[in-house]
Amino acid sequence: MTNPHLAPLREAMASLERAWGDAESAAHLTRPQLLEVNAAVGVLRRRLDGVHAEVAAGIAHESRPELGAGSLAKEQGFRSPAVMIAATTGASTGDAARLVTVGEATAPRANLLGEPLPAKYPFVQAALSQGSLGAAAAAHIVALLDRTRLRAPADRIAQAERLLVERAEGLSLDEVRKLIARAEGWLVPEAVAAREEDSRSRRSLTMFERDGSFHLNLQTDAASGAPIRAAIQSFVTASFQARAGAPDRDAPDADHRTVAMIQADALANICEHAIGCDNGGLPATGATVVVRVSLDDLDKGTGLAEIDGVDTPVSVATCRRMAAGGAVIPAVLGSESEILDWGREKRLFTRAQRLALVERDGGCAMCGLPPQMTKAHHLRWWLRDSGPTDLTNGVLLCESCHHRIHDNGWEIRIDGTGTRGRVWFIPPPAVDPTRTPRLGGRARYDIAA
Repeated sequence: MTNPHLAPLREAMASLERAWGDAESAAHLTRPQLLEVNAAVGVLRRRLDGVHAEVAAGIAHESRPELGAGSLAKEQGFRSPAVMIAATTGASTGDAARLVTVGEATAPRANLLGEPLPAKYPFVQAALSQGSLGAAAAAHIVALLDRTRLRAPADRIAQAERLLVERAEGLSLDEVRKLIARAEGWLVPEAVAAREEDSRSRRSLTMFERDGSFHLNLQTDAASGAPIRAAIQSFVTASFQARAGAPDRDAPDADHRTVAMIQADALANICEHAIGCDNGGLPATGATVVVRVSLDDLDKGTGLAEIDGVDTPVSVATCRRMAAGGAVIPAVLGSESEILDWGREKRLFTRAQRLALVERDGGCAMCGLPPQMTKAHHLRWWLRDSGPTDLTNGVLLCESCHHRIHDNGWEIRIDGTGTRGRVWFIPPPAVDPTRTPRLGGRARYDIAA
C-alpha cells in the first residue's frame, strides 16, 4: 500500500520522467525538453524540501533536550539534530538548522487538550507541500516572521506571510532576500532606525599593506555606502560602454579587466580626482544618489524612504540627513510641481521623467539591475510608431534585457499611469505557450502593493 502523504513527490517524479522521455542523457535532450525537465526538477526539489522539512521537524522533536541521553541525535553520535541532518545530506549545519526551523514552523500542532491546531505558518506550509516554495526561501520568510511577530499585530503578520509566499513564487533566493528587506520595513517601520544606528555604530575602515598589495576593508551603513556604490557603478558602466565601442576587442591591448578589477580602479581614480561632472541633466545615470520618500511621510517625519540600488529601506530621518548632502537628490513623491508626461513635445525622456521611471521600475524593470546601468526606452518607437515620450510609453531596461526583448519577441504592457503604473512582461509562445504576463519593476518587490 502506497503512502498518500508522498503522492505529491511521486507526481513530481512522474512529471520528470515524462519530460525526460527516452533521452540517454541531458546532452541528448532537445531545447523544449531541457526547459520542461528543468521546470520538473524545480518542482521535485521544492516538494522534496517540503518532505525533508517535515522529517527534520520529527528528528528535532525526537532530539529535544529533555530526552537527555535518549535523544535521537545523541544516540546516533551527534550533538544536535542539525549536525545529524547536515552529516546525512552534506549540507552546512546552518542550512540544516534552518530546515529544522522551517519544519517546526510548518508542522501540525495541538493545544493542551490534544486538539489539532493549524501550523504556525499555514501559508508557508501549503506552499511547501504544493511545491511552489523551496526550503531556503521558506527559511527566510519564517525568520522574518519570527523576529517581527512580537512587534507587529497578528493580522499584519498573517497578511505579510500570505503576501510573501505569493510574491516569492518564481523568484531566485537573492530576489527573495530583497523582498524580505522590503517586508521588514513594512512590518516594523520603527525597527529601521534602530538597525541604521546599529550599522553606523559598527562602521569601520581598515587598511594595511602586505606583500606589495594594499588591502582595504570597509563596513558602513547603507545610507553612507550609497554614494560610494553610485560613484563606483558609474565608473564601471562607463568602462563597459567604452569596451563595447572599441574597434577591436580582441586586440592585445584591449580592456580585459574583470568587474572586480574595474571597481578597484574606480576607487583609486575617485580618490585621485574629485567627482563633479555634469551628466547632461540625467542624474540617475551618473554618480548620483536618489532618495525617494512620500511627501506625507516627509512632513510627518514618519514612515520609510528608499535609496536607489539599495534593498533595505531607511528612516525618514536618514533621508533628511542624506538630502542635505551635495550629490543626493531627494525625490519627493506626491508633489505636482513637476510635469512628468510630455507627450510628443520631446523625443528624449526628461530628467523628471527618468526619475519617475526609476521610482516606478526601480532599475531594469526586467532583471533588476540598478538605475545607473539602465536607459529609458520607448515601448512604441518615437519615430517609427509616433510613440509619445511619457511614462505609459517608457520603461527602464539594461542593454542585455533590451536586446533580449527585441531579439526573442517579448512584449511589454504597462497598466496604470504615473509612478504607480505596473510593468508586465509577456513572454513569446516559445518561452510560455500560455503567454502569462510576468510582473516586473519595483512592484514585484513592493510588499505593500
